[in-house]
Amino acid sequence: MAFTLPDLPYAHDALAAGGMSKETLEYHHDKHHKAYVDKLNELIAGTEWEGKSLEDIVTGTYSKGAVAQNGIFNNASQHWNHSQFWEMMSPDSGAMPANLEKAIVDSFGSVDEFKKKFAEAGVGQFGSGWVWLVKNADGSLEITKTENGVNPLCFGQTALLGCDVWEHSYYIDFRNVRPKYLENFLNNLVNWDNVASRL
Repeated sequence: MAFTLPDLPYAHDALAAGGMSKETLEYHHDKHHKAYVDKLNELIAGTEWEGKSLEDIVTGTYSKGAVAQNGIFNNASQHWNHSQFWEMMSPDSGAMPANLEKAIVDSFGSVDEFKKKFAEAGVGQFGSGWVWLVKNADGSLEITKTENGVNPLCFGQTALLGCDVWEHSYYIDFRNVRPKYLENFLNNLVNWDNVASRL
């Protein structure tokens, strides 16, 4: 069964008021994400990974670490990352649910401190990559950053929130000002209900 590009959970222009333009979503979802899906289907055809779940492909090819698997891993992980990313945003970010707020305050001292540390990690990711709020196996929360397409699945962590810091995710709207993009993401775009549901 071939992988398919998931529909956005909102219209292409739905996030514009929150700072992510229709043009960005047309390029980022319709072109970038679709390219990962198409290339993944091409690369796994006739291999041991054909018919496997996306999560199994990500963790299996990452743990094998063979150069021959890199193309499969890169495209599978980026398909997974982006599928989560679209769901982690909403035109109505809303208030943070109480259970999530408590977990964040317990882990980082305050919501503001969490946002500061998350943004700093995203800004500090050199080159392409992602910044994440994850839940570890012991239940603790942690902010991590990963290069290129590497994601929390690779380390047995649960992704609660992720932000794409590849330039294509923000260049149309924020040019080269990654800190502003991250600040806007945290304050205007995050679907906090979705994040809480991942706890």
